[in-house]
Amino acid sequence: MIRSPLQGFEYGCTGSAGKKVHAFVPTRARPGRAEVCIPKGKAIRRPLAGLLWMMLAGLLFVAMTAVVKHVGAEVPAAQSAFLRFAMGLPLALPMLWPLRRARPTGRQKGLLALRGLVHGFGVICWFFAMTRIPLAEVTAMNYLNPVYVTVMATLLLGERWETRRMVAVLAAFAGALLILRPGLRAVEWGHVAMIGASLGLGSGYLIAKRLAAEMSPSVIVGMLSVTVPLVLLPFALAVWVPVGAIELGWFALTAAFATAAHYAMTRAFAAAPLGVTQPATFLQLVWSVLLGAALFGERVDPFVILGGAVIMGAVTWLTLREAADRELAPVRLPAELAGQLNDITVSDSARAIAASLNAPIGETRFGLFRM
Repeated sequence: MIRSPLQGFEYGCTGSAGKKVHAFVPTRARPGRAEVCIPKGKAIRRPLAGLLWMMLAGLLFVAMTAVVKHVGAEVPAAQSAFLRFAMGLPLALPMLWPLRRARPTGRQKGLLALRGLVHGFGVICWFFAMTRIPLAEVTAMNYLNPVYVTVMATLLLGERWETRRMVAVLAAFAGALLILRPGLRAVEWGHVAMIGASLGLGSGYLIAKRLAAEMSPSVIVGMLSVTVPLVLLPFALAVWVPVGAIELGWFALTAAFATAAHYAMTRAFAAAPLGVTQPATFLQLVWSVLLGAALFGERVDPFVILGGAVIMGAVTWLTLREAADRELAPVRLPAELAGQLNDITVSDSARAIAASLNAPIGETRFGLFRM
């Protein structure tokens, strides 16, 4: 047993493939609950690395949105969304491998299809918003996603509506009012689309959380990579316009940026606690302001920055409070993933998804709502 600088212990265990690996257990968790193995010596004890990985992830996410905004003026939102996911399918192949062994029930198939439908709706709204409002406003309003999920979880899943959640939700919506300023400025269709995007992506997250108790996280993530392009295809065909090799290259770049960003995000989750990585996501707003001004001539709106800071502060405060009050335990992964922990494409992404799906709604991680 080895003492860790993160106030925890590492317990030896053996994965399903017979590999000797270790599990990190915070001191507030009971050792008997340690079920998930992570390789000894991983970046879990490197908070600075976690911070840098999350900063990189934010920059890559914003770069992806900038490319979408650049191309989106000429390509309809539904077609842009389809091409982005279609171009990303080759990069998602490692996530699709576990699907060959999956045997979902009829109910699970229905929920997986519903998740693809609502996620596809959210993606179309997000791509539409990206071409209608400034980058900074899209990023700031995107911070509301965990807030919508918190409210929906209370209404639909019966989760407790605690005082701190109410305070965080009210503060976050106050931040949204600072951004939108209804009555003082025009509320555009892009803003409405961002609300639709949040509701669609948040609904998909709730469905995934329900399925997480029954299915492997890798199957849930892999099925999303298959169902979303199928959902988007008919909408894309309805508004299809010819695209050339240059446009296809741009969409391939968005897929590469998104994949690299999710890689960096999962490395950040593995390297440092939420107290380090969560505040770093606010830098996405900084990147958005800088890129929007430099590439698209967008005006720097101090109310957008202030509103984004209020939203980010409310969500971060709620996340850290719930993480501190909860008896922490290692992430529980299916046995078939235990021997794949060195495969960063499969296991690290699945671990990040599983960590959030197994956590209370208040600890929802921003990266899971990304495109």
